[in-house]
Amino acid sequence: MSFLARSLAGPMIWAVTFSVVYALHGAGCALGWDGVSAGPVSLHRAALVGSWALGLIAGAALLLRLPASGGVQSGLPRAGAWTGLVATLFTLFPVLVISSCDTARALAIFFVIPA
Repeated sequence: MSFLARSLAGPMIWAVTFSVVYALHGAGCALGWDGVSAGPVSLHRAALVGSWALGLIAGAALLLRLPASGGVQSGLPRAGAWTGLVATLFTLFPVLVISSCDTARALAIFFVIPA
């Protein structure tokens, strides 16, 4: 893997995870997944938490795979991996803990422009 690819791998994992979680959020709200039970939680919540967890696992695996020492050749990729992992943790956490579909419906009603 090239130096540039190693350096950008962490933020790319965040970007993919962010896109997947928000796509599942929209699809789940539109398709009524919040009303479908998947054990102790709804199918919607399970899909969101599952994709977030996979992103966190991918970010942690990348971090563990990169060498710990070696100057800039390992320092910059490790910084990128940490950045992606922390960004995945914090930017997607609110989607997982807030009742999202009701909020989405309320915002959709708020932004409708009357004819």
